[in-house]
Amino acid sequence: MAKYDFDIGILGGGSAGLTIAAGSAMLGAKTLLVEKEKSLGGDCLHFGCVPSKTLIKTARVCHLIKQAGKFGLPEMSLKQVDYKAVARRIQSVIEVIQKHDSPERFCKLGARVEFGSPRFRDEKSIKIEGRTYSARNWVIATGSSPAVPPIEGLDSTPYITNREIFSLDHLPESMIVLGGGPIGIEMAQAFCRLGSKVTVIQRENQILGKEDKDLADKVMNVMSSEGVIFYLNASILRVKDRGREKEVVIKTADSELSLKGETILVAIGRAFNLEGLGLENIGVEFDRRGLKLDGRLRTAQKHIYGAGDVTGQYLFTHAAGYEGGIVIRNAIFHLPAKVDYTNIPWCTYTDPELASIGMNETRAKDAGIKYSVWTEPFLRNDRSLAEGEENGFIKMVLDEKEKPVGIQILGPHAGELISEWVAIFNGKSKLSTIASAVHPYPTLGEINKRIIGNLFAEKIYSEKVKRGLKFFFSLRGRACGED
Repeated sequence: MAKYDFDIGILGGGSAGLTIAAGSAMLGAKTLLVEKEKSLGGDCLHFGCVPSKTLIKTARVCHLIKQAGKFGLPEMSLKQVDYKAVARRIQSVIEVIQKHDSPERFCKLGARVEFGSPRFRDEKSIKIEGRTYSARNWVIATGSSPAVPPIEGLDSTPYITNREIFSLDHLPESMIVLGGGPIGIEMAQAFCRLGSKVTVIQRENQILGKEDKDLADKVMNVMSSEGVIFYLNASILRVKDRGREKEVVIKTADSELSLKGETILVAIGRAFNLEGLGLENIGVEFDRRGLKLDGRLRTAQKHIYGAGDVTGQYLFTHAAGYEGGIVIRNAIFHLPAKVDYTNIPWCTYTDPELASIGMNETRAKDAGIKYSVWTEPFLRNDRSLAEGEENGFIKMVLDEKEKPVGIQILGPHAGELISEWVAIFNGKSKLSTIASAVHPYPTLGEINKRIIGNLFAEKIYSEKVKRGLKFFFSLRGRACGED
């Protein structure tokens, strides 16, 4: 039997890699974790989830202060935002979390951590900084980076991506966001609330293209009311550096427009970090959509797995963690575990937030499912009214058998509210179970019960039921108003 330096080697110290390294080491596997950056944590900790949510919170506090009069408080005004102070707070949050992702912690768990740029020497070993390591199993979890589109003039015009936006030395007076996906939209709202003049350019006819249009449009309307300017169905013709300002020329259905702003944020998709690993020399296939993997997350080399963004599936931290668990079950436990993304939830952290699980209307329609839609607005939720959060609604998509196939929530703390539906979907709970459950009052969570109640109310309070009760129990009907 061949001997290897390690039982399992992981390339990439982001969410997927850290999950696999920790789990494998704690199970007794001799584990190697390789990270090309100077610290562990990946894009999520340093340039994604953590800094973006920290910034969004700061921007929301700024927005609430400006809205003080809405809550019966004296109107208040703010001085110009010191973005250096905002950036320091972001970094402080990263540093606290970084302690949990330190090499020392993983060493205590039993995993060896090496830093550098790895390259496969053959299908069983890698070379890094002049050293060679072999492993029985390998995992490619190298993540993704901001994609840079081939726009004329962009290569000679300064711009930023999510890697630079959290460490700017001042608040841009104006910002042009290229792309209407989650990253672009979250940052557009945050910077607008902090005081930047923000313009978003989107090539499709809606922002947040994976969401139902009615929900995406609602988010856009809220952001428009706050001052964000949108250009939809717009193609970017060219970009030019004009010194203190950057020019972006776009083409819409009506005309060609020249837009100017201090800063350009490029937020048009992601590129997978797979180049330079030597994959083409060991029979591991990939393209612009990610690694070629089977249901067990294996490449053509069955001992080499993929997890995290490189799968090209759901580019979320929680999805990466889930995929990491699948890899451990296959590589360490030798169980034939397959991925199932049916119940993967996601959330865009705008204000209001937009969270989803399962199929929305668009996907149900594409899948040929006959469905019905039920909605309940936050405007009828007492806690929402008390907190001044009237925007949004919950949407429930049911199939012909009245089984939920998807839930979308647009509203306050939607990312938290969707968690109840995660339990419902994964536990295969009946809607009647949720309808009979008692929720504390007043809470936003009552909306989850309320929308199911709407479905059952139509059946319970029907004329047929009333006639039956009148016949069997001699109920006498209305005591007020006309029959």
